Amino acid sequence: MAKRKRLTPAQPGYLGIGAAPETKAMPLGMSAAPIAQVAGEASTTAALEEVTQALQDARAEGRMIELLPLDVIDERHLVRDRLVQDEEEMTALTDSLRARGQQMPIEVVVLPDPAGGRTHGLISGWRRLTALRRLYKETSDPKFATVRAMVIQPETSQDSYVAMVEENEIRVNLSHYERARIAVRAMKEGVYPNQRLALQGLYANAARSKRSKIGTFITLVDAFDDTLYFPSAISEKLGLALARELVRDPGFGDALKDRLRNTPRDSAASEMRILADAVAERQPSSALPPAPEPSVPPARPRVRVAGGERIVARVSEGLELRFIPDQSRIELVGDEVSEELAEALQSWLRSR
Repeated sequence: MAKRKRLTPAQPGYLGIGAAPETKAMPLGMSAAPIAQVAGEASTTAALEEVTQALQDARAEGRMIELLPLDVIDERHLVRDRLVQDEEEMTALTDSLRARGQQMPIEVVVLPDPAGGRTHGLISGWRRLTALRRLYKETSDPKFATVRAMVIQPETSQDSYVAMVEENEIRVNLSHYERARIAVRAMKEGVYPNQRLALQGLYANAARSKRSKIGTFITLVDAFDDTLYFPSAISEKLGLALARELVRDPGFGDALKDRLRNTPRDSAASEMRILADAVAERQPSSALPPAPEPSVPPARPRVRVAGGERIVARVSEGLELRFIPDQSRIELVGDEVSEELAEALQSWLRSR
């Protein structure tokens, strides 16, 4: 006959109830095992370090928007490319900020040597910063005392200028004169060593023809920037004509500057009239006797090429014109092909 096992009451500690007799009592307030506590603290520290690093990365990459006091931003950090601010545009922007607040942040950079309390230099967003300063001066409302800004870290001065130019190309309709002027100032600041690199660096996304026009306007900036009152009003056609006369006659620039200084100019229209008259006076007069009829040119050689016939004409010793009728294509080939020739050809085609 099998012996029966005697059942005993559950002991303290069995299934987690109470404490076993041989288990020492834990200190008052300790509710978790030491190893779990250490693991929790390590996890919290790692999470904080990860968040801190993410914030540092976001700030370094210009992905963090910060609120900065208006008076810590130096708007003269870069030479601005906007010469004239349309008051109607500024009024509309100010009204929008008053009603809806700032929607788009400006871009700034931390200044390595702050002066006068200015700790950040403005890269882009001059109009928004100016409008907010107007609102704060007008209302003294604390909500207009700060500006939302992305703090970026351009690697070079060239990157800073490119960021400003690209922002304004998107948001502001700059004139060719203003575009040329920023290229000139960037060269004077030593950001670019020459005109070609300045145009390629600042306007890399622009078509070659547009860069060529801006380069032509650089001639006007060099000649008249200290004399003109309303240079941004110069149209593309007038600007190219002025540049052409500067190249054609070295004395044209000084004569025109004297004329500008001695003629009242109270508006952009009056200044443009002086410039246009100066160009028109140098055009051939209809009163002059007609030019003799050109002699009959020699027969042009025709060469068979794939897809049609090519007509070749030698314009000069260093310039050859090729016309492929079936492809509706004209080519200029030779040592005399240059940027100046391309600009002159563009001007002639526009005047036809």
